[in-house]
Amino acid sequence: MKRTLLALIAAPALWLSTSAMAQPEYVAIEMEIDVARPAADVWAKVGKYCDISEWLNLDCVITSGDGDIGTVRVLANGRVTEVLVGLTELSYGYTQPSVDGQFYNLYHGFMEARPVDAANSKLLYTLMLDVSNQPDQAAKDADVARRRASFERALATMKGIAEQ
Repeated sequence: MKRTLLALIAAPALWLSTSAMAQPEYVAIEMEIDVARPAADVWAKVGKYCDISEWLNLDCVITSGDGDIGTVRVLANGRVTEVLVGLTELSYGYTQPSVDGQFYNLYHGFMEARPVDAANSKLLYTLMLDVSNQPDQAAKDADVARRRASFERALATMKGIAEQ
């Protein structure tokens, strides 16, 4: 009887708490830039997990791992933690883990040097995240535009490094 009574009391509270939450709204931000160098050469110059410090102008510290899947890097004086979740010869993918008490946007990034021909390649960078925490469409659009601008600058910097 006590269990039934507890269930009847708890059920409406659970329904109210889940119905008040925003539905996830995932966006993918896909970017690319042509590079006048072979993909393997490009990757050798910009593809190490902490090379982000050079092309995004952030400090980067590997806090665990040795560059394989599961390696953890910490950026921006500890404000951002990223875990390597995918790795190939010319690409890697990472995610940002959830932080207690903060909105979790399921942030993932993927970077790849893709061969075009023997002498040329493309750098591709894709971000994926949930923007449902933004108050309105204008704020969502501004967040996406800010992220795109930042990573397009990073791609231009990577191109410059790779073509030197």
